[in-house]
Amino acid sequence: MAQVHFTSHLRSVAPRESVQAGGGTVGAALADVFARYPAVKGYILDDQDRLRTHIAVFVDGAHLRRDILDHPLKSDSEIYVLQALSGG
Repeated sequence: MAQVHFTSHLRSVAPRESVQAGGGTVGAALADVFARYPAVKGYILDDQDRLRTHIAVFVDGAHLRRDILDHPLKSDSEIYVLQALSGG
């Protein structure tokens, strides 16, 4: 199972510790997390189940930029979900 970690900026709704999640893609793993922590979903996905603009996802050290939710996972993948900061 993949390990999913959330940045401290999401800790008001996300689990403080990493959680194990099943699924063969980032989207499936996140759906597994959302089933257990439903409040997280609205911060990560928009109303059309697309990744929100200011959310960054890293899998196994690589910053995903395209087809993020369809990205395949290995059984021991590490997923980091961060609320990206923007502005000037």
